[in-house]
Amino acid sequence: MRVDLHQHLWPEPFIAALRARRAPPRLEGWTLLLAGEPPMAVDPAAHDPAARAATAAADGDDLVCLSPASSLGIDRLPAAEADALAEAWLEGALALPGPYCAWAQARTPAALEAALNAGAIGLELAADRLAAPGGLDDLAPLLAGLEAADRPLLVHPGPAGDLDGRPVWWAAVVPYVAQLHAAWWAWADGGRARFPHLRVCFVALAGLGPLHGRRHRARGGRGMPVDPLAFVETSSYGTQAVDAVVRALGIDVVCHGSDRPYAAPSPPALGDAALHAIRSANPGRLLGAVPVESAA
Repeated sequence: MRVDLHQHLWPEPFIAALRARRAPPRLEGWTLLLAGEPPMAVDPAAHDPAARAATAAADGDDLVCLSPASSLGIDRLPAAEADALAEAWLEGALALPGPYCAWAQARTPAALEAALNAGAIGLELAADRLAAPGGLDDLAPLLAGLEAADRPLLVHPGPAGDLDGRPVWWAAVVPYVAQLHAAWWAWADGGRARFPHLRVCFVALAGLGPLHGRRHRARGGRGMPVDPLAFVETSSYGTQAVDAVVRALGIDVVCHGSDRPYAAPSPPALGDAALHAIRSANPGRLLGAVPVESAA
């Protein structure tokens, strides 16, 4: 089974919930309004489930894992508003036919348990929350519940912040990457020790954080073995970056993600065996279809 771990598609209940809001995140027609960011035109065709299913078939994907996008800032809203959007997202995403499955957002362990019982494959959390001082403490109840349920975590960029005057590509290239880089090292610094059996995947090659192991050791860090339960996915990167991360981590923790509709996949030119690992075997281990050894 070939898997894309990271795509975005807004189901009808979620679109309706965004349009019903009077403050960001808000959808006015097909214009997305986010706090601190310029209005973004949204292509309705990008959120057509049938059209996207056809694209998945053309890409060779048997399973497409849909992300609610922590970058929308849903987790920063007052509790009732955050819960309403998270529930609208999951209700709509789980109602879609194959090839889709859904990552959940959840504010409390009870909400996480309900989402997993309803059919969510795992939990998505914002990278900046994980990387923040005390982030592991704040997120511990959710992470412990996820670990107990034997479900994976997806680490996705949170809101980009104030982009006044910045070019359109700035969010994806600067704050998103920086958040993921920080989250990777925050997890290495204490996350694995606290949650030894939790499978976690960082989107966009963890902002290339894994490439900084030598610098980490040179500046006083201790050498660490590769964590077989800490995965990265490839969205927005090509052969050069994927090959570099494989050299740092090995092939067994690198997975395929596209970030559609915001980016098209670029299969790395690493050979058939590597592509099978990245597209099928490794995502299967992350999602729990194939057993993995614990890092503990």
